[in-house]
Amino acid sequence: MNDRFIMENLLLTTKGVCDLYMHGAIESGTRNVHDTFDKALNKSLCMQEALYQKMASKGWYPTQQAQQQQIDQVRQKFSGQA
Repeated sequence: MNDRFIMENLLLTTKGVCDLYMHGAIESGTRNVHDTFDKALNKSLCMQEALYQKMASKGWYPTQQAQQQQIDQVRQKFSGQA
């Protein structure tokens, strides 16, 4: 296993954990449980961001810039002006 493979797996795992914590917060029945999931989610989101930034700095997570036409189409679609 190389560093990139390990980082990709860490990022995927962290994204999955974020999803679980988010659903836990949404479905929680008490404020105390909700707050516990919320705190765990925020910590996991910070970890996810750090992993993403490290991968992006190494060129392991390439992104594309959206064209303005694509942005405008999505904006119109969700604003109800389509």
